[in-house]
Amino acid sequence: MLRRMKMANLVVITFAVTAPLAHVLNLSDQFSMNAELWFDLQRLLYRGWGMLFELVVAFVLLTSLAFIYWRRSNTKALRASPLTSCFYAIMLVVYFVFNMPGNTVFSGDFSDMRPVDWEAASQYWEMSHAIALGLAIVGWLALLRASFLDRKPV
Repeated sequence: MLRRMKMANLVVITFAVTAPLAHVLNLSDQFSMNAELWFDLQRLLYRGWGMLFELVVAFVLLTSLAFIYWRRSNTKALRASPLTSCFYAIMLVVYFVFNMPGNTVFSGDFSDMRPVDWEAASQYWEMSHAIALGLAIVGWLALLRASFLDRKPV
């Protein structure tokens, strides 16, 4: 069962990297858009995705916390395991502080609202995805390190 959980965690954590990676790869295009096009694109593409990816991040956080317990007898793997939990916990904070307010503007009853300084708001929202990508990659690498140091192969 532990082997299956390790593999599932690795697959899910890889999936969790894709959303912020897509944002970062698309930054130059996003910053060259006018207000109308940028808001229309956000409403069209990103409605509902924020919550899905945060559930994925929460799953990674919970399973990585469980791995800390299961790896307690392997000190090398145990040292790397909390890093994954730490970086994914910070990703959740980044989401709730920086991304969720922007996501609220793009969906539901607030979809017609636009900040007065939309360029600053869009840069703030997009850069928070870049921060999330950095955290996701470091957390992913920590998970890989812990998996390789674990006595049981993935």
